[in-house]
Amino acid sequence: MLTLTTHTLEKLEILLKTAGYKVRYEKGNFKTGACMLLNSKIIVVNRFSNLESKILSLAELIRELEIDHNLLDDKQITFLQQLKQTKLQL
Repeated sequence: MLTLTTHTLEKLEILLKTAGYKVRYEKGNFKTGACMLLNSKIIVVNRFSNLESKILSLAELIRELEIDHNLLDDKQITFLQQLKQTKLQL
């Protein structure tokens, strides 16, 4: 289970950056907390969302992405596997 802390948010951001994605915090009126721009490697997070919404939105996007494990270190691979398994438990 994910803890809803700024540390978890930072871990998600670092995982995405290591995988080649750029995370941007912008204001917007989109309903969800985050979105990926037209299959590019830019993820936009609604900066006005609360911490829980930011974490859950990024985690859901990461679960859907095909991330190359060769780009990640061992801790990041373990974290990614935990994220993927969390979806199965929901």
